[in-house]
Amino acid sequence: MKRKRLIIWSVVLVLAVALAIPTGTLNAAKRRYVSIAAGWVTGAYFPMAGAISRIAWKHLKEDGIKVTAESSGASVANAKLIGAGDTDFAILQNDIASYAYHGKEGMFDEPITNLLGVCTLFPEHVQLIARKDSNIKTVADLKGKKVAIGPVGSGTTENAKQILEAWGLDVKDLARAEQLTASQSADYIKDGRLDAAFFTVALGAAVIMDTSLIVDMDIVPISGANADKLIKSYPFYAKQMVPAGTYKGNDADVATVSVMAMLSARADLEADIVYKILSAVYSDLEQLKKAHAKFKDIEMEKGLIGMGIPLHPGAEKYFKEKGIK
Repeated sequence: MKRKRLIIWSVVLVLAVALAIPTGTLNAAKRRYVSIAAGWVTGAYFPMAGAISRIAWKHLKEDGIKVTAESSGASVANAKLIGAGDTDFAILQNDIASYAYHGKEGMFDEPITNLLGVCTLFPEHVQLIARKDSNIKTVADLKGKKVAIGPVGSGTTENAKQILEAWGLDVKDLARAEQLTASQSADYIKDGRLDAAFFTVALGAAVIMDTSLIVDMDIVPISGANADKLIKSYPFYAKQMVPAGTYKGNDADVATVSVMAMLSARADLEADIVYKILSAVYSDLEQLKKAHAKFKDIEMEKGLIGMGIPLHPGAEKYFKEKGIK
């Protein structure tokens, strides 16, 4: 009899404890925190990740999904973070994503096959800026000059090397090749320690805008037969323009090339999370477009343009439902 009463009291105690736990605590147990490796704070990736975080907070609270934007290296570094399982999502250039997935020799020790595509976002123009007093008018004029080619592990560095190659040059042909962050490159341009710098960023990037307000500078064209040669060798590039008026002193359209910024995810991240985040983002493009001027052209219908790696199952489900291939 005593044993029976003990069992009954044990059951009552368990039920009492369960009822005493606030509902919010139970919901918290289901909450899923995911991270986005977002690149430099000064570029467009960080505002993008921040906007995705706010949209997730706004639309996915009931699902317990919270997105955190994290400052990181750049495209190559972000791909490696995915490969190591140290982030859930990453924003990076489509060319670097392709190199990572297929394992480009000299850049990635082995293919990062758990890097899968979620969507492409916006064109990232390669913007080569030069101090006006450096007299650099073409890519060929970079020979013997002091040039920033982007930080170690960045897509900018790869773009700079490929563009120099198309013009028959190498980093060894420069007087000095500096591997600096975007903000450091801008500072070096301003104080005369550099003649020119490559930036692969969205148009109107604050770091270039600020530089144009402090020092007289030119946007150097990346165009003509050598640009055609570049695109033939690396088909992920597309011809673009830096429109007149984008920066102070930028009085005419300047031809250049671009790659695409894209969102990627770890292959083992739950498809349901990827699907819900993608759905939330495309359902609230107004919020996204407030984060940066370059985001104004992002549309669901353009979400697979330039996608050079396999889609994550969650993204594949989303785009299939929308009839987008």
